Amino acid sequence: MKFLTDMHIHTISSGHAYSTVDEIARFAGEKGLKIVAITDHNSGLPGGAHDYHFNNLRAIPRNLYGVTVLRGMEANIIDFDGNIDATEDTMHGLDFAIASMHPPCLNFGEKNEVTRAMIGAMENPYVTILGHPGDNRYPFDHEAVVLAAKRTGTILEVNNASLKPGGFRPGVRENLVILLDFCKRYSVRVMANTDAHIAYAVGEFAESIKLFEEVNFPKELILNLHPEQILDFITLKN
Repeated sequence: MKFLTDMHIHTISSGHAYSTVDEIARFAGEKGLKIVAITDHNSGLPGGAHDYHFNNLRAIPRNLYGVTVLRGMEANIIDFDGNIDATEDTMHGLDFAIASMHPPCLNFGEKNEVTRAMIGAMENPYVTILGHPGDNRYPFDHEAVVLAAKRTGTILEVNNASLKPGGFRPGVRENLVILLDFCKRYSVRVMANTDAHIAYAVGEFAESIKLFEEVNFPKELILNLHPEQILDFITLKN
């Protein structure tokens, strides 16, 4: 499988990442990607970017090194109702947002609480991707989340960084096997992303591809293989 998109990437503006937009786009072009997205952490996570950063993302050219560059954010889910730490005004100017759970922003919860938080975030019209589900510390109802993704048109992420051996999110592989089984059952499209925090990791999907092959996941449901379908989910802003 040759993946053509990577839509969860952090720059130096995230505070704990190490590459610039130019470096990321250059590496993406060299690896044959068609679409990348800059999705720095919002300020709710220590070291994350200020609203001014996101409000000025229009300064980034739409095309660099032959790669289309999307302008996004990784927002933090901050309560079990699924609220996120980003204002409507800021998100309105972005192409899309990822909503994720991070321990500094949301305490670990019970299965029913986490499920409610995930579904609440997916019901936010500005949230396009649910970031790195599968952490055992945030247990959830897999079938309910997949059905909510289908209903809301939200993309469920297969996070390559979380799948790497030695990753700090326990249980991700096992949870994603279950999640992908329900995605197959209900024909829900998913997307692998690297969650790269340095340019060298952009477009490196070995763990995700291995997982897709192990569970015999249908290629038509993997959005990385169909970049032309990305705009079914995302309306590009000026």
